[in-house]
Amino acid sequence: MSKPIVAIVGRPNVGKSTLFNQIGKKRVSIVDDMPGVTRDRIYMDANWLEHDFTLIDTGGIEIYSNGNKIVDEIRAQANIAMDEADVIIFVVDGRAGLTAADEDIAKSLRGTTKPIVVAVNKIDSTQLEVDSYEFYNLGLGDPIPISASNALNLGDLLDEVIKNFPANDSEVIDEDEIKIAVIGRPNVGKSSLVNKLLGEERVIVSDIAGTTRDAIDTHFFKDGTKFTLIDTAGMRRKSKVEDAVEYYSVMRSLRAIDRADVVLMLIDAPAGITEQDKKIAGYAHDSGKGCVIIVNKWDIFPDKHDKSTNRFTDDLRAEIGFLQYAPVLYLSALTGQRVDRVTELVKFVVEQQTMRIQTSVLNELIRDATAVNPPPTKKGKQLKILFMTQADICPPRFVIFVNDPELMHFSYLRFIENKLRDTYGFEGTPLKFVIRKRNEEE
Repeated sequence: MSKPIVAIVGRPNVGKSTLFNQIGKKRVSIVDDMPGVTRDRIYMDANWLEHDFTLIDTGGIEIYSNGNKIVDEIRAQANIAMDEADVIIFVVDGRAGLTAADEDIAKSLRGTTKPIVVAVNKIDSTQLEVDSYEFYNLGLGDPIPISASNALNLGDLLDEVIKNFPANDSEVIDEDEIKIAVIGRPNVGKSSLVNKLLGEERVIVSDIAGTTRDAIDTHFFKDGTKFTLIDTAGMRRKSKVEDAVEYYSVMRSLRAIDRADVVLMLIDAPAGITEQDKKIAGYAHDSGKGCVIIVNKWDIFPDKHDKSTNRFTDDLRAEIGFLQYAPVLYLSALTGQRVDRVTELVKFVVEQQTMRIQTSVLNELIRDATAVNPPPTKKGKQLKILFMTQADICPPRFVIFVNDPELMHFSYLRFIENKLRDTYGFEGTPLKFVIRKRNEEE
């Protein structure tokens, strides 16, 4: 389900990044008194009164750049953030008062149909609050006085923001439909794979990296199962992304992962495993999505022999250690070699994601595991695992009750995870664990 998007915009040095950090409860954006510190759009999930949304921080908008390329790029990124947004927070500086730059930005904002909430920042006194009334002259509705650095009146601001969320901000979910996001670097063959899976040329295929600019949903049936394929634009490192449209593509790619049940992580066989492959796979892993690693262009892999797949898989496991659980499929989207196995692997991963294990069976596994490998001891105190239960699926989430959560070392938790996987599989899906304290008497 896609979350509403809120973009924070304004001229440089009005406190946009400070507001972003306060709303997100995390220090993500760099905060500095020097204008122009935030150059790229930064995204973060946030919540207010049980409303989840995605917050976008942007670089300061300067209408007149005098040929400054960086300023032009920052303005382009801010414009794209506004295009993506469901609600726009326009931040102005209450201490500096209304400026010509604020009026110029307001003029451009009046051309959009998006809801706009004016936040008058740096209001720390009654007199300044009175002075904030001049921002009514922007013609963008009631200005809300806030102090981002002191977290004053942020509740009033967010109340106004969520009032403007789309009424139907949740999509209709077909529980019998499996959503697949095709992800990877540019030019690894994502669109070619989609076309082979569909059996027709539904997506433009080109050797030029970055041809796919949008995320495209395509529905199809196979062997009685309904699938939705989400073909996504290839993600590049930030240093390689120069034009504004590609920034938009990256955002759509991340949203596609968020909407998917299973992701197909494409690797270019001749190119090998790159740092960017690891980062892209990390997005899917952190989101708790099922994953199948697709090694594409296997037909042109150099120096193939009878142990090539084993060696490449070993390299994959070594380089992308956090995806040890993901099955690997070697294919050629161009020739169609082994493409027919993709959907059956996806269905298998969905079965693994939705598996539920009874609490009694889990606790029998814990007893056997602790007998083989006793829990660790720290400062004379030993970890005691009282019981474990499964709380959720997609991804499977387990709650482990212990005498002291601080005694649970990550290596022992990994041991428990490995026991779970050895016994029940859970192939293609990450496992999540919550460690809670509980007294033995309870």
